Amino acid sequence: MLSVDLTARRDAVEAAPDLRALRDRLALRVEPLLVRMPPIPTAKALLSVDGGLCPRDGAALEFDPWSPGAHRCPSCGRVASGERHDRAWARFQHLWLAERTADLATLAVLTGDSACAERAAESLDAYAARYFEYPNRDNVLGPSRLFFSTYLESIWITGYLGAAALLREAGLLAGGTIEGVGAVAEEAANLIGEFDEGLSNRQTWHNAALAAIAVWFEDEELAGRAVEGPTGIIAHLVRGFGEDGLWYEGDNYHLFALRGQLLAMGWAAQAGVDILADPRLATRLGSALWAPAFTALPDHTFPARKDSRYGVSLAQPMYLELWEVGLARLGDEESALWGWLAELYRSDPPAPQRFDSYLHEAGEPEDRGRGRSALSWWALLEMAPALPPASLHAWQPTSALLDSQGLAILRDGRRYASLECGTYGGGHGHPDRLHLTLHADGVHWLPDPGTGSYVARDLFWYRSTLAHNAPRLDGASQPPGDARCLAFAEEGEWAWTRGSYGSFTRTIVRAPEYLLDVVEFGAEEAHLVELPWHPAGAVAVETAGDWSAAELTEEFVDEAERFEPSGGGPIVLRARAADGVELALHLLLDGELLRARAPGVPGGGGAATWLLARRQGKAARFLAALATGLRSRAVLGLRASGDLI
Repeated sequence: MLSVDLTARRDAVEAAPDLRALRDRLALRVEPLLVRMPPIPTAKALLSVDGGLCPRDGAALEFDPWSPGAHRCPSCGRVASGERHDRAWARFQHLWLAERTADLATLAVLTGDSACAERAAESLDAYAARYFEYPNRDNVLGPSRLFFSTYLESIWITGYLGAAALLREAGLLAGGTIEGVGAVAEEAANLIGEFDEGLSNRQTWHNAALAAIAVWFEDEELAGRAVEGPTGIIAHLVRGFGEDGLWYEGDNYHLFALRGQLLAMGWAAQAGVDILADPRLATRLGSALWAPAFTALPDHTFPARKDSRYGVSLAQPMYLELWEVGLARLGDEESALWGWLAELYRSDPPAPQRFDSYLHEAGEPEDRGRGRSALSWWALLEMAPALPPASLHAWQPTSALLDSQGLAILRDGRRYASLECGTYGGGHGHPDRLHLTLHADGVHWLPDPGTGSYVARDLFWYRSTLAHNAPRLDGASQPPGDARCLAFAEEGEWAWTRGSYGSFTRTIVRAPEYLLDVVEFGAEEAHLVELPWHPAGAVAVETAGDWSAAELTEEFVDEAERFEPSGGGPIVLRARAADGVELALHLLLDGELLRARAPGVPGGGGAATWLLARRQGKAARFLAALATGLRSRAVLGLRASGDLI
C-alpha cells in the first residue's frame, strides 16, 4: 500500500471495532516472536513418502514452529525425529515465518510499534543472508531454493515482499536490508520466471510473486508480463475461471487459485494497473466469488470434486478472507454474498487445518474463537470496516447449473444432489463423469472422495472410477473425456437433470419425498456395465437373500461378495449414520449386486463397505430410489415397465 493509503488505513482501523479487534489479536499472536526469534530452517524443504508422517500410524505430524527437531504425532502422542521429518517441517516453517514477518510489518506500520519493525527487519535480513545457501535441487515441480516446487517459493516471496514493501513505504527499512531483500527478490524472479506453468492454479501464485517483485523494483516490463502476458493475471481471470466463475480444476483448486489471483491483482494495483476498472473483469471476479457459495454442501464444506481435499469447511479463516477482501474490492454493499459470509461466521467453527497458503493458526490455542478478528494481516489491510446491512439477510441457496463446469445441483431445504456432467478438468481431473453426490438431513450420504495424499499409494484408488458413484465399462476406469448436461429444470418441489457421457446417460429427479436415479447404457456390442455406490454409515440389506463369495480383482478391494435375493423385485438397502439418520436405497437392476471393502473417504479412518451393481450386455438400466431422514420409509416400492417407472 502507498504511504497515503497506510495513513488512511491506520485511521480506519482505529475507528472500526472489528478492525481494532483484528489488530489487537495480531499483536497477541506475535508476542512470542518479540520475546525470541523463531528458528529458521537450516535445510530446504523435502517432499518424501514418509517425511512428516508418524512412523507408527501414518498420521500427519503436528507442525510446531518452535520445535525444529521433535515432531509430535497427534494420534499416538509419540515424537518423531530425523532428517526427513525435519525437512518436512521446514516446508511449513519457511511459509509460517514469511506470514509472521508480514504480521510484524503490518503492526509496525499501523501502530508505530518499533519492536515489531525491528523483528520483521531481522527476519528479512536472516533470509537475505542465507537464501543463496539453500540449493536449487531435489525439486519436484520447477526450480526452488527453499522448497521443492516453484509455487511454494511464490507463496513465500509474496509474504516476504509484503512485509518488506510495507516497511520500506513507511520508512522503517534500513538501506542494507533493502539491498538484501532486493537480492532475494531478483533471484526469486529468475527461478519463478523460468517456470511458466501455463493455465494452472499454481501459476496464479507465480503471477502474484512476479507482480510483487515488479513492484519492489518498479519494473514496468516485468509488471506488464505478469499482468498482460499469455499466462498472466488477466488471462487467468478470464480463462481459468469459467463464465460460471468456477475454476476448471475443481473446488479445492478454485479456492487456492482465487487467493493467488486476489493477491496478484492487489500487487498489480500497486504497480498502477487497476484490473477491476474494467467492468467485464470485475464481473468475472464476482462470479468467482459466487461459485463456491453455489456449490457448497449444506454443512458448509466444499464438495471434494476432482483432486480436492475432503471435508474442508469454507468457514476456515483462509477462505473467509476471499469474500472479505474480494467483496471489499468490488464495493457492492448490496451483494447477497454478504449474507453468505455472515452465515459462515455463524456456523460452528471448524478445527484449524494446515494449508501451504495459510499457516496463521499454526501454534495457536484452539479456544480463541473465530470471527473477523481471527483473520490475517492481509484482511486487516483490506477488508471492510464492518459487515454491511446486506449481511443481515438470510442466505438462501438454490438449485443451479454451472454451465462451464457442467455441474448440475438440485437443492431444497434439506437435500443437495449434484451430477457431474462437464469437462474432465485437466491434470487434476478424475474419471468420474456422471458421478452422483447426495447430502441430505445433515449426512453426506454419497460423497465424492476427492484425493488424499499425493505421495500415498491410495492416490490411485481415489483417482479411479470405482471410488466414485459413477458408471464404468469393462472393468476399467473411464477414459479422459467430457460429459454434457442435456437437461436441467426446476418447478416448485420438483426438479430434474440429465447428463450424458459416451454411451451412458444419467437422469436425476428430485421429488418431494425421494430422489429417483436412472442410469442407462446402450451399445452395438456387449460390455460389462458397472455402477458403484458408496453410501455413508453402516449398510444392511432388508431384502431376503444371502451373500456368497465373489471375485472382484481390483487393487485396494477385498472381501467381495455377491447378493443372491430370494425373490424378484427391487433390492432394498438401508444405511444408518452415526446419529441414527437413515438412507433407504431401493435398487432395481437386471443384473447382480456385489459388496466389498475398499478405502473410505480420506481421513475417514480406514476401509468402508460399498456396493457395485453390474450387468453384461449391449444395454443396461440401473434404477434407484433414495429417501432419507424422516422420509426414509416414504418409498413403498419401485417398478418399471418400459419407459414408465
